[in-house]
Amino acid sequence: MDQAALVAILDRLCSASEETGTVEFKSNWDSPRDIGEYICALGNTARLDNKDRAWLLWGVENGTHRITGTTFDPFSAKGEGNQSLIMWLMQKISPKPDFQFHRLEHADGPVIMLEIHPPRMVPLAFQSERFIRVDSHKTKLAKYPAIEGRLWAALQSPEDWSSQIIPGATFDDLDPDAVSFCRQRLLDHLMKGESDPERQEKIRTDVHGWDIATLLNKCRLTVQGRITRSTLLLLGRDESAHFLSPADVKITWILRDDQGRMISSQHFGMPLLLATDAVFRRIRNVPIEYMPDGNLFPIPIPQYDTWVIREALHNCIAHQDYRLGGKVNVVEYPDKLVFSNLGSFIPQSVEWMLENQSPPEHYRNQWLIDGMIRLRMIDQAGSGIRRMYETQRERYFPLPDYDFKEEIDGLPRVTLSLSGKILDANYTQLLMSRADLKLGQVFLLDKVQKGLPIASGEARVLRSAKLIEGRAPNFFISAKVAEWTGQKAQYIHNRAFDDDHYRKLITEYIRQYKQASRQELDELLLPKLSDVLTLKQKRDKIRNLLQALRREGHIQRQGSRKTALWTPGSEAELNG
Repeated sequence: MDQAALVAILDRLCSASEETGTVEFKSNWDSPRDIGEYICALGNTARLDNKDRAWLLWGVENGTHRITGTTFDPFSAKGEGNQSLIMWLMQKISPKPDFQFHRLEHADGPVIMLEIHPPRMVPLAFQSERFIRVDSHKTKLAKYPAIEGRLWAALQSPEDWSSQIIPGATFDDLDPDAVSFCRQRLLDHLMKGESDPERQEKIRTDVHGWDIATLLNKCRLTVQGRITRSTLLLLGRDESAHFLSPADVKITWILRDDQGRMISSQHFGMPLLLATDAVFRRIRNVPIEYMPDGNLFPIPIPQYDTWVIREALHNCIAHQDYRLGGKVNVVEYPDKLVFSNLGSFIPQSVEWMLENQSPPEHYRNQWLIDGMIRLRMIDQAGSGIRRMYETQRERYFPLPDYDFKEEIDGLPRVTLSLSGKILDANYTQLLMSRADLKLGQVFLLDKVQKGLPIASGEARVLRSAKLIEGRAPNFFISAKVAEWTGQKAQYIHNRAFDDDHYRKLITEYIRQYKQASRQELDELLLPKLSDVLTLKQKRDKIRNLLQALRREGHIQRQGSRKTALWTPGSEAELNG
C-alpha cells in the first residue's frame, strides 16, 4: 500500500470522534503479548461488525487523535525468546492470521499502521485464548457467551456444508452394504438404554420394516428423502464421489519405519461408514508386555485401545473441513499413530474440552455429526476427547498429543498423536493413578514429562500447586511429584544449582591447575548442569558464566577465541 493511500486511511480513522471496536490508537507501546491479544480482539470484532478490516495505530495520541510519531518499529522488534516480532505473532495466533504492518512517514512523525483482516472460519486466538472488544476495551471472549454466539453466527456460512442436498443424487448412488450396516447401527442406537423387552421387540420390528427413505430420514442423513452430502460421505458408492468435488473423500493409511521411510500405503474411499473398519484392520495393534502394579508377571495388552483408535478416526471424519479439498491421513509408526484432518480446531483448546463437561456451542459439520451419533460412530458431541484422555490415563499410557500448527501449504490442520509405548513406566503409572490430581493437571504434567512446551498460564497453574519447578521453557517436575513417581534421582539431575556453585567450580579448577581450555571446562561442567537443558543451552550457560567471571576480574582469557586458555585474573591474584 503506497504512502498516499495510507495517509488517506489515517485521516479517515483520526477524523472519528472516538475509538471504535475495530480501531485502536497507541503511542510507543510495544508489548508482544498485548499486540497478539489486540490482533485477535480487533480481528474478531471486525468479523462481528461485518468490517473488511481493523486497524491498530502507533504514533497517534489516544483521545485527541493528534499525530505524535512513534519510536516503535515492528520490523526490528522482537517477540519473546528473541524471535522476530512478526514471525512470533504468526506462530502464537491461530488460525493463521492475516495482518500487515505499514510504516507511514508523516510530517508530524512516523506512524505504524497495523492492518488486520477478520477471520473467516473460527475466531482468532492468542495462545489458545480468544479476545474481543467490548466498549473499546480488549477482553476475553469467554466472558461474554452472548457475544461469542453472535461471532460464531457471523463466521458460519449461511448453511452447514454437510447438510446440503445434492441435485441428481439418488438411492442408487448408495452402497447396499453400507445401507445394511447403517440399519444395524441405528438399531443399536435406539436400543441403547432400553430395558423393556416388549419395547425392544417393537423397536427391532420397526427398524427392520423401514424402507430406505424412512431409514435414512431417521438417521438424519437425508432431508425429506433427499440425498445430502452427509448421506454420500457415509453411505455413498466410491464412484459417486464426483458429487462431492472438490472434496477429496478418502482416508489414506501410511506405514512408516522408525526412520520415517514409507513401507506401505493404501487409500480408502466412500462409503466412510465401512472405510473406517477397513483402515482399522490395517493398523498393526500388536500386543506389548505390561506389568500391573502389584503383579509379578507381565501380561500382554494391545498397543492401542480399540475405542481410542476408532474415536480418533471418526473425529477426523466428523470435523474435516471438506471445502479445503484434503483427505484424512492415518500414519502408523512403530511407536505411535498419527491422525490428521484439515480444518481449524473449533473449541478454545484441548484443556478447555477436558475442564468443561459440556460440548462447544458450534461445530463445523453439525448435520454430519448428528448422523454419526445416531450410527454410533462417535459419542454424544463433546465427550469423545475427554474419554480418550481418561482411557489412556486408565491404561497408564501417555496422554494423546494434539498439534494445531499449520503445514507448509498454509491450510489449518489438526493432528493427533497416540503413543504406543510407555515413556517411563514408574512415572506414568504412579502419576496416572493419583486420585488427587485433576485430569487437566495430569494432562499438563504429561506434557512436561514429554518435554513439550506449556503456556505461561498453564505453568502458573502447575507451579501454584507445587507440581513443577524451573523456568520457561525448561520446566521439570517438582520434588513432590518426583517423590510420588520414584524419580528423586532424576529430579536432582533436573534441578539446577545456583550460579555461585558453578562459578566456584570454574575458579577453583583454574586456581588449582593455573589454566584451563574451554574443552576442559566443558568436561567439568556439562555433566553437572541441569538435564532439562539442551546441549546448546548448557554450552551457552558455560560461556555466560566465563564472561561474567572475566568481567569481574576473577579469570582472564589468553589467546584467540578459538584456542583461548583461561587463567586466574587480577581479582583472583589479589585474593590468592
